[in-house]
This record gives sequence, structure tokens and C-alpha cells, in this order.
Amino acid sequence: ELKKKYEHDHEIAALKNALPGEGDPNAAGVAQSNDKMLSVQKNAENRSLKTNRLFPTPNKPDPMPQNLAFLFTKITPDRKGIIVLVHSFHAEEQMIYMWNVLTAIFFSQVLMVIGYCAALACFPDYWWTCTLCFGIPFSYIAIQNIYIDHDVMHGATFPVYEWQRFLTHPFADFFSLPWEEFVLEHNRHHASTVDLLIQGEFGWDPEEFHYALQQWAGPWGSNWYKYLLTVPFIPVIHFFGLNDTGSLFALEWWMHFPDEGAGGKCNKEFWSKWVPRRVKHNAFVLCLWALVWLLGTYPLGRPLSEGWRFMFTVSFFARVGYSAAWMFITNFTHSLPWNEFLAQDPGRTWPVLHNVMAMVLGGKHRWNEMLFHDVHHAFPNAVGTLSQRGRFHGWEKVHDAAAEVLHRGLWKPNGDEETQMQKTQKKRSMMMKQGK
Repeated sequence: ELKKKYEHDHEIAALKNALPGEGDPNAAGVAQSNDKMLSVQKNAENRSLKTNRLFPTPNKPDPMPQNLAFLFTKITPDRKGIIVLVHSFHAEEQMIYMWNVLTAIFFSQVLMVIGYCAALACFPDYWWTCTLCFGIPFSYIAIQNIYIDHDVMHGATFPVYEWQRFLTHPFADFFSLPWEEFVLEHNRHHASTVDLLIQGEFGWDPEEFHYALQQWAGPWGSNWYKYLLTVPFIPVIHFFGLNDTGSLFALEWWMHFPDEGAGGKCNKEFWSKWVPRRVKHNAFVLCLWALVWLLGTYPLGRPLSEGWRFMFTVSFFARVGYSAAWMFITNFTHSLPWNEFLAQDPGRTWPVLHNVMAMVLGGKHRWNEMLFHDVHHAFPNAVGTLSQRGRFHGWEKVHDAAAEVLHRGLWKPNGDEETQMQKTQKKRSMMMKQGK
């Protein structure tokens, strides 16, 4: 069944197979695509058209040590649709199914909005109290929403039930990418940006504008004053939807995908596959926000024309949460200052920061995503997300395993000069080993 889904969504299969390391075995039957958006952009010598670097090969441990095997297990759905982790050395172990968690997140958001409306109706004189008691947790659950989206995307791409694909991020904006294109653009990011500090090295990266704002002037140390002009705009553009689940990002992606057909003709699946998906997804999103608008009218004693007051408040706190999550995943992890900071082993020298930020993101298993995003980019298929692994095996076990993988070297030597990121990784690995 999974093979059939990959045959239908051959675009997802093609991009997953183009990522560093091994592809999904269920997508092995899908041929390599020549479309610009679905392939790695390199020359006949396997080198980047931008940097002339060879497309790197991940250094997957071989033979696989027993203490690292769990990190490289395959995640497959069984016949009942329950997520199963297939261990190299153990029997099959059923795990919490991520799509059920994602579904629970959506219905929790719905109940919170209804509860907020009820609170305002019962206590109209306490608008700020009701709003903050709703808004802060709502922003927090939006952060969890994105991290679970990320877990599901890399571990269980296709939902158990078709209707679940509509529940992945409808509160993020007033229109957005449908789930399948959300998966595609994120895998496009992985195919293009292998080294965290060299964005778009192997093709167009949908996130490139974000990286330009924080890297356009060169090293931060001598150019910090220049970044004062652009870095403050990063949370602003996130808030208004220039992130993976936002409206501006959807417009950007739709301008690039799908690739045109032969001779400049319209892509043969544009009208049959992609337009219907976009319409269905955004019709659901529109209906959801229409209901939020209605909750802000008659239940609160307001006319229909004033529903925007309630809707915009809900949207504001949703955007705060989604923006925060994407800034951590997109901007922090791919910035030179952050990676240089990690090279000083902040888990040991900054324990308070480590614990506080872990709490903000929803636990230390989530914080591992920030600490080892380079491991995630080296093994997007084989390892997937560190937060998902931590959910099943504990954050500390995953942290130590990721540190060991980093110490072994993420990429096999190929004769190319080491990048700045690779040098930083070596420094960090040495610091972590010394700290044990």
C-alpha cells in the first residue's frame, strides 16, 4: 500500500531518493526525476553548480554499533496503520502513532478556541485575563504542532486516514500549502542545503530569503551593525506567513512548483492533482477560520461584521507560536553564530539556557533538534528527526548517540576542502568528548 502511495505521489518519492544517504525502500521503484524541483542540481562530475563541491556521502556507521542502531531504525506502518519501529537487533516494537498525536493537537486547538469564546461570553469585563490565559497556551501548542509536523513528515509521511492530511497546520494562516506540498518543499530544502551554512548549494532552497537576511554581509563579528538592518525583519516575515506553513511561503512555492512540461507546456498533473489538492486544503482552512469568525459574533453579543475582532486575536497568538517554532528550526539552526555557540558545548557550560529553551520547545527531546540539526541534515531519511527518536527512546540516549555520530564525522572524506561547518563540527565534537 505504501508503495502505491509513493507511485501516486512520485514527486515525494523522487525527492526523498535524492536526499543524502539511503532513500525510502518503499519508494525505490520510482524513477529519478529530471524536473528541477525534484532533483539535486549538480554537474556531470557530481559537483555543485554553485560551489563546485562534490555531493557529500553521509558517514553512516558500518558496522553499526549496538548503541547507535536505534537511531537508524526504519519506521514503517503495519497493516493496522500503527507506527512500528523495526530494530536491527530487536523484535518489532509498536510506538505511539504520530498522526494520532497530530490529530489530538488539532482538536485541542479547536477546543481552546471554543473555550476562549465561552470565557469571553461569561466574563466580558476581563478581556485581557481571558485573552492571555488562552493566548499563551495557544502559542505554545502551535510550537508543538510544528515539531510534530516535522516528526511525522520524516517518519510517517502519509496519514492513516485521508482526512488527517487537512489537520496538519490549518491554524497557521488563512491559506497555506496542502500537506503533500508541505512535505515536498521541506524535502526540497534538504536536497538543496546539505551543509547548514551553505544554503541552496545543490539547487533552489525555498528558505533562501531567510538565510539571506542573516548572512548577506559575511561574518557576524565584523559586520554585526549591518545585520541590525535585516535581522529584525526575520520575526516580522515569519509572522506574516513567510514560513513553511504560511501564506506568503505558499505563494512562493506555487511560483516554482510544479515544473513546466516539455516545450514550456503546463505540467500534465497541474490541473488533475495539484489544483484540486490546493483547493480542498484551503477550502477546509477557510471554513475553519469562518467558524472562528462566527464564534466572535453572536456568542459574544456582536454583529456579524465584528467577527474579525475575535478571529484576529486567535490568529495573532497562532502566528506567534508558529513563527517562534519556524525561527528555531529555520533561522537559528542554519546561522553561523548559533553553530559557533554550539561549538563551545552550551549543554555543559550553559545548563540553565539548555533547560529553559528545552521547556519552551516542549522538552529536551525537542531541544535535541536544535543541538544536532547537522545530524538531521546528514541523515534526513535514515535518522529522521531527533525529537521523534527522543520521544520513543528518551532525550539523553538520543543526545549521546547523536554526539557519537557527530564525533565519527557526518560525511565521508572525498578530497574536497572542509567547509566552515565541518570545522565547527570537529571543534564541537572535541569539546563534547572532553566534557564527559
